[in-house]
Amino acid sequence: MSQRTLHSLFNPKSVAIIGASNTEKRAGNVIMRNLLAGGFSGPIMPVTPKYQAVLGVLAYPSIEALPLKPDLAIICTAADKVPSIVETLAQFGCKTAIINASGMGQQVDEMGINLLTLAKNNAKRYGMRLLGPNSLGMMLPNLGLNASLAHTSALPGKIAFVSQSAAICTTVLDWANNKGIGFSCFISLGDTTDIDFDELLDYLGRDSRTSAIMLYIDSISEKRHFLSAARAASRNKPILVIKSGRSLEGTKAAKLHTGGRTGNDAVYEAAFRRAGMLRVNDLIELFAAVETLAHSSPLLGERLAIITNGGGPAVLALDQLMLGGGKSTQLDDENFQALNQVLPSTWSGQNPIDIGGDADAERYTKAVEIMMDSNLADAILVLHSPSALGDSVEIADRLSKMVANHPNRKKVNILTNWSGEDAAYLARKYFNKAGLPTYRTPEGAVGAFMHMVEYRRNQKLLQEVPQSIPDNIPTNAYKAKAALTKAKQRGKKILETHESQEILSAYGLKTIDTYVAQDPHSAAEIAQNVGYPVALKVQSPDIQHKSDVHGVMLNLSTKEEVMQAAIAIKERVLSANPDARIEGLLVQKMALTAGAQEIRVAVINDPVFGPAILLGEGGSEWEPSTDAVVALPPLNMTLARYMVIQALKTKKLRDRHLPLGLDMNALCVMLTQISHLVIDCPDIASMDLNPVLCAGENITMLDVSIQLNEFPQDNASRLAISPYPKELEQIARLKNGQEVMLRPILPEDEPKHLAFDNSLSDEDRYKRYFGVRSKMTHEEMAVLTQIDYAREMAFIATSRGEDGEEITLGAIRASIDPDNTQAEFAMAVRSDHQGQGLGRLLLEKLIAYYKTNETQELTGFTMFENRSMANLAKRLGFTVTFDMEERLIRMDMQLK
Repeated sequence: MSQRTLHSLFNPKSVAIIGASNTEKRAGNVIMRNLLAGGFSGPIMPVTPKYQAVLGVLAYPSIEALPLKPDLAIICTAADKVPSIVETLAQFGCKTAIINASGMGQQVDEMGINLLTLAKNNAKRYGMRLLGPNSLGMMLPNLGLNASLAHTSALPGKIAFVSQSAAICTTVLDWANNKGIGFSCFISLGDTTDIDFDELLDYLGRDSRTSAIMLYIDSISEKRHFLSAARAASRNKPILVIKSGRSLEGTKAAKLHTGGRTGNDAVYEAAFRRAGMLRVNDLIELFAAVETLAHSSPLLGERLAIITNGGGPAVLALDQLMLGGGKSTQLDDENFQALNQVLPSTWSGQNPIDIGGDADAERYTKAVEIMMDSNLADAILVLHSPSALGDSVEIADRLSKMVANHPNRKKVNILTNWSGEDAAYLARKYFNKAGLPTYRTPEGAVGAFMHMVEYRRNQKLLQEVPQSIPDNIPTNAYKAKAALTKAKQRGKKILETHESQEILSAYGLKTIDTYVAQDPHSAAEIAQNVGYPVALKVQSPDIQHKSDVHGVMLNLSTKEEVMQAAIAIKERVLSANPDARIEGLLVQKMALTAGAQEIRVAVINDPVFGPAILLGEGGSEWEPSTDAVVALPPLNMTLARYMVIQALKTKKLRDRHLPLGLDMNALCVMLTQISHLVIDCPDIASMDLNPVLCAGENITMLDVSIQLNEFPQDNASRLAISPYPKELEQIARLKNGQEVMLRPILPEDEPKHLAFDNSLSDEDRYKRYFGVRSKMTHEEMAVLTQIDYAREMAFIATSRGEDGEEITLGAIRASIDPDNTQAEFAMAVRSDHQGQGLGRLLLEKLIAYYKTNETQELTGFTMFENRSMANLAKRLGFTVTFDMEERLIRMDMQLK
C-alpha cells in the first residue's frame, strides 16, 4: 500500500469519467455536472461510446482513446462491467479510480468469482488504487474538484471529513454549507475494498491543508494499521470520530451496511481513547464539535467564564459544565473591581457573570474585553437571550470586531450562544463570518467546549510517564507458558481456579488455595484439614457461572454442613442442567472479607480489536459496554491508573471506603500484570476473574476461569497495538569489557533519557541536531520515549551505575514511511562512552531489525564535521555521498 500512490488521489491533474451520460439523474451525468460546476482546472474527459460530447465536452469512445493517462477515473457503470474497466484503466496507466457501483461483494462473474475480488486484483496487478465501491465520491474544494454524486459542493476549509456512509456525507455537507464551514477534503469511503481509514489518516495527518480530521465509522477491518495511523495523526491534529452501532441492534445494522466485522462498542470506545481520538455520540454533537474545530485555537487550560444577560441559560450552562467534569473560572479582586466599573450594581458578582437583561453592545463588549485581558479564563462563553432592550445583531457585530482585534484572540477561545430564532439567525451569520463558533443552546456550547477539554486531556494522558512495576513482582512468561502447554496436552479447554494457580502466580497474581474433592466424604476431609469456615463449589466444564445454577455454598463450619451441602449442590445443578458433567467439588477456605471489597476483572477476545481487559463490579450479570470500563493491552502503570480512575468516575466501580478496600497502586500492578500475561501467552483466549477480593495491598482471585485457544495464535495479528518487543533485548560487551543491555526504548525511560540527552557535550548535540539545540521539554521527550513499535524503532544501550540505577549510554532511532520502503536513522552516544564500539553495536542492531522487518532501504544524514559517523557507516556497508551545498553527508544502505 503506497502513500505515494495516494498523492494522485489528493492532487489529480486530470479526471476521466467512465460511463459519462447526457441522461439526467444518471450517475455519469451528475458527476459530469458536479465536475464542470466545481471549477477544476485540469482536463475533464468523459468516456462513452454513446455520445460525441457530454454536457458540451468532447467525449472519447473508449479508455484507450483518451489523449493522456488520467490521474483519477470515476467509474459510473453497472457493477458487472467494473472489473474489466478497472483492468483496462490500470493497464492504461491510471493511478486511482472511484467506484460508485454497489452490491459488487454480493455478485459473481460467469466463472463464479466475486466481482469485488476481481476488481481489486486487477487494480493491484498494475499498482492502481481504488476508492469504494459504493462510494459517493470525493471533493477537494481547494482544487475546485467535485468528483461526487452529492447534491451540493463543499466550501474550501481546513477540516477533512472521511465517512463510510454516503447519507451521513450529504447531511454533514448540508449543515456545513449553511454554517459557512469548509473542508480540505470530503471523502466517501464506501466499502473500503482497498483505500481504508489507516492510509487516509496517514496522509491527512501530514497534510498541511488539514487542521482537523472527522471520521464516520461503521466498522474497522485493519485494527493495527488503523490504531497506528490514528495515534500518529492525533499527535498533530484533533481527530473526531462518530461510530454507529452503539446498541446491539445498531451494531447488526452497521454490519449489514458495510459488511465489516462487528466488535463490542465499549472496546471501540477504548480503542479510540487509546489513539487520542475524540468520540462524539451523535450528529448534533458532531456538528457542535466541528463548529469548535473550524473556529477555535487549541485550549491552553480548562477554565470557562460565562457572560450572560439572563440567569436561566447561564445556570443550564454551568450545570452542564460541572456535571461534565469541567472547571469554572473564579474571579479575583482585581477582576471583580474592573467589572464593577462597567456593570450595573445588580450584576451577579461571580462567574457566571450576569450583566443584566438590559445589556447593550457596549456593556457586552466591555465585560468580554475585561475577561480576555484577565488571564483568568481559557475560554469565554457569551450567552444572549432575546431582549427588547438590546439589539442582538448589533451586539454580535460589535463583539466580533472587538474579539478580532484583541491581542489575546489566540489565547482565549470565545464561544457564543444566541438563543431564539429570527433575531438570533442574523447574529449567528455575523459570528460565522467572523470565525466565532456559535451554538443553538447553552448546553450545546458547553458540550463543544468539553470536547476540546477532553481532547486536551487525552493528549496529556498520551504524554504521561508511567512508573515502573516494583522489582519484586515476577513476570515469568516461561513458567506460565509451560503450565499452559501442559494443560493443552491434557486436552483442557477451560482452566478453573485450582488449575490456574501456577499460571497466575508466574505474574505475581494471587489465587485462593483450592482443592478438588471427588465426593462428599473427601470434601469433608479436605475441609477438616484446611480449617473452617470453607466454601464449596461445583466443578463442571459445562457451567460458566456457578452461582447461576446454585452451585456455590459459603461459610460452611462443620463436617455435617459440608456433607449436606455437597449432596444438595449436586442435586440442584443437575435439576437446572441435567446434561452437565460434574467432575467433582472445589473446596476453598473462606477468604477474610471483612473490610475488603469485591470487584471483577475479565479479558475478552473482541472480533475486531482482539484481547481487551475489562474492570467492573462483581456479579454474574454484566454487560461489558454498560457495567465495565475497557482498555486494550499493552497496559503500563499510567494506563492502568487511568482505567481505574475512569471506572470510579463512571461508577462502574464504586469505592466503598472500606477499612482495607481499594488500593490504587495494587490495582494498577494487577491490571498491568494481567496485560503482560495476556500478551506473553497467546494460548489464553479469555479470562474471568470473578470475584477478585481487594484488601488494600492484598489482592486475591477467588474464582478464576481461563478459556484456552484451540489453535496456535500469532501475536502480530492478535493484538491491536504492538507490544514491547522483549525478544529484541540483547546483552553485549564494549571494547573495555563493560557489559551493556541493548533494548527497545520504553515510556518509563523518559527521566533517564532526559539525563542522557543532557549529558551530551555541546559539540555532540550540535552534530546530533544539526545545529544549536536547547534542552528537551517533557512533551518532546514523551514523543521520543512513547513510540509506536509498529512504525518506528529506538534502541538504547544501558548499564547499571555504582548505585545500581540504570544509565542510558547511547541511542539510535529510525522511523519508517507508511509504505515500509525507507527508514531514516539518527544516533547519539554519551560523550564519555565514545570510542568503545557502542555506535557500531547500535547501528548493527538497527540494520538487523529493519532487514527482518523487510524494509527496503536505511538512510541517515550527518554533518561534515561528523566524519567518524560517516566512516562507521562505510565500514558497515553504507554508500556514503557528500552534499556540498547543504554541507551534509548522506548514508544509504539497500536492505533487500
